[in-house]
Amino acid sequence: MPKYLAARAILGGLVCLTSWSAEARDRLLIVGSSTVFPFATAVAEKVGEDGMKFPIVESTGTGGGFDLFCEGAGVATPDITNASRRMKPSEFENCRANGVTPVEVVIGYDGIVLANSREGPKFALTLEQIFEALAEKLPRDGAIENNPNLFWSDIDASLPAEKIEVLGPPPTSGTRDAFEELAMEEGCEIVGGLEADLCTRIRHDGSFVEAGENDDLIVGALTANPVTVGIFGYSFLAKNSDQIQSVGVNAVDPSFENIASGKYPLSRPLYFYIKKEHVGLVPGIEDYVAAFTSEEAWGDDGYLAARGLIPLAADARLHQAEEARALAELHL
Repeated sequence: MPKYLAARAILGGLVCLTSWSAEARDRLLIVGSSTVFPFATAVAEKVGEDGMKFPIVESTGTGGGFDLFCEGAGVATPDITNASRRMKPSEFENCRANGVTPVEVVIGYDGIVLANSREGPKFALTLEQIFEALAEKLPRDGAIENNPNLFWSDIDASLPAEKIEVLGPPPTSGTRDAFEELAMEEGCEIVGGLEADLCTRIRHDGSFVEAGENDDLIVGALTANPVTVGIFGYSFLAKNSDQIQSVGVNAVDPSFENIASGKYPLSRPLYFYIKKEHVGLVPGIEDYVAAFTSEEAWGDDGYLAARGLIPLAADARLHQAEEARALAELHL
């Protein structure tokens, strides 16, 4: 068992952190996005193998990670939080009110993927069709009604005559935030006829199921039910491509090249945030950041690209590495 996993087991989860408030901590505590989790754990393994105490990495979701990160400074709170969207102004204000100075690092790109089992039908969707499948309300004959679409073929006869069942992230997830912005809002604009506050309201009649922050569980559910569609980050598609297949969006598949170029419509940047007050308080922060921002890790041929991270351009990587090592404070 990797040492960082053993440390997680000893801790028994984040609920135990409050008992650390009066004690020193000799290893990093990292929380946040389930999408960034596999990249953070890969770097944690590398620095641990190189002699640093294995960091503890917890997948709490982006929103949950920001809540924990911004609670305050001190060893009872995380040192770093991962995020699959940028910190919101309200979260930044919460951090600053609690004496936390975030340092933002953009680590690369990811695509929000829709996928189903390789044993199921292969199909593609437009942003409009995604919205018509998942919106709580739709305009019909001049009125706003509950979404009547029960089968994919109800939306378009060319789609599978299968019940709409989509497993996706909860509201605490950055993937959910990004999906609502990139897919639901864009699809809503194409459909037209709805007030803005209805555009991101996802149906709750059983066609969409919140599947938690564990993307591996979603992949498992897809293999068990070939007609179910899951929503998660590209890295999980890349890791499980022998079991699941992508659902194209606007006739574009979520390939490495299409996400890196921005051609794929559900592309987004990924981040982690350093708590500046913990540098010098908890050992290993600067070493971990240096390891993550090294070409060996996040470069074009780095080990994170092999796990599904879409690298930044070389000049952007250089800039982000310099900003991270200088601990440049975030300003929104």
